Amino acid sequence: MFYQLYELNHAMMAPWRAAADAMRLAYANPLNPISHTYMGRAAAAGLEVFERTTRRYGKPEFGLPETLIDDSPVAVQERIVWREPFCNLIHFERALPKNRSADPKVLIVAPMSGHYATLLRGTVEALLPQSDVYITDWIDARTVPLTEGTFDLDDYIDYVINMLHFLGPDTHVVAVCQPAVPVLAAVALMESNDDPLSPSSMTLMGGPIDTRINPTAVNKLAKEKPLSWFRDNVVMPVPFPQVGFLRPVYPGFLQLSGFMSMNLDRHVTATKDFFEHLVKNDGDAAEKHRDFYDEYMAVMDLTAEFYLQTVDVVFMQHALPKGEMMHRGQKVDTTAIRKVALLTVEGENDDISGVGQTMAAQTICTNIPENMRLHYMQPDVGHYGVFNGSRFRREIAPRITAFHREHARSARPVRRVIKGGKSA
Repeated sequence: MFYQLYELNHAMMAPWRAAADAMRLAYANPLNPISHTYMGRAAAAGLEVFERTTRRYGKPEFGLPETLIDDSPVAVQERIVWREPFCNLIHFERALPKNRSADPKVLIVAPMSGHYATLLRGTVEALLPQSDVYITDWIDARTVPLTEGTFDLDDYIDYVINMLHFLGPDTHVVAVCQPAVPVLAAVALMESNDDPLSPSSMTLMGGPIDTRINPTAVNKLAKEKPLSWFRDNVVMPVPFPQVGFLRPVYPGFLQLSGFMSMNLDRHVTATKDFFEHLVKNDGDAAEKHRDFYDEYMAVMDLTAEFYLQTVDVVFMQHALPKGEMMHRGQKVDTTAIRKVALLTVEGENDDISGVGQTMAAQTICTNIPENMRLHYMQPDVGHYGVFNGSRFRREIAPRITAFHREHARSARPVRRVIKGGKSA
């Protein structure tokens, strides 16, 4: 019922949003003398703030038509190369010169935690000049009909394995935040099964591998409530007339409320500053605010089964670091990982995945050789700065691309077995 009330409220506000937008255009029109006065600018600013705080934000675009390779612009085209009901795989196809050697093939697994994959636009942009980039584009659960079945954490792991099979040998997988656990589980299962298409390396960034370490507010909430509380209070059926009508989901608007409540004072201040920038005609600052919140406010629904299983397995049971995680009857054994290089990245001020939670992967993957593992902690960045922003571009992205080149399977020395069981 709560989801239906939310939808009804949104529909009721539609005429007011339209009227506010029309009045804003009138007050901001340079042909209107009032637009050149403080009162006119303040009225236009207030109307824009109202319209933006009451709208539903649609899925943003990546908007990466080109990249720089060897200081020259190269066209980039987005292509969906693999499809399943709950995910598309997007390839950022670069128009490379024919004589250029192949770059590392990189699968970026975007978080399925409320925001769209476009939240990693900066990640993709930073890796494109030196990498052949693919990214998971998770589908909003409210747009998937019930006839397509369910989607849980086990399905997520299957999707990752299937995508690695599709991309073929010598692929590097990068997991940002939430997918660190399913990606590590997928790699462990592939190694346990001696899968020849296991990735050359995996990079885990700001992920909740072991949330017992430096627990954050998000981790503590999951421990304070029983699983039944989450099932009863945050899971709701998709309302009519959405395509996914009656599918049980964790709604995006509830997730957004949780995100914002964690730093409510910051968002209130940002909105106040936005109003003042508009009144002062500070277009650059106002546009930065629009760009950030167009992305931040665009959220998607998660399937209830995926959300509840993740809360249970990752945040309540801590099954992966305890060696107790199961996938379709098979134990997820991280000690089976031997051929996949491991890079873990954390942010010093991360308030979502505490310092040490991602590094825990280094501890539980005991059989990866020392020369195939690396941990990096970026000073002075929070969760968002682990995968976006100037420090990511300057400090983290170059380390990732260097790690990929160093640990490409094609670049590893071949161990030749000789008599006596020794190798050379």
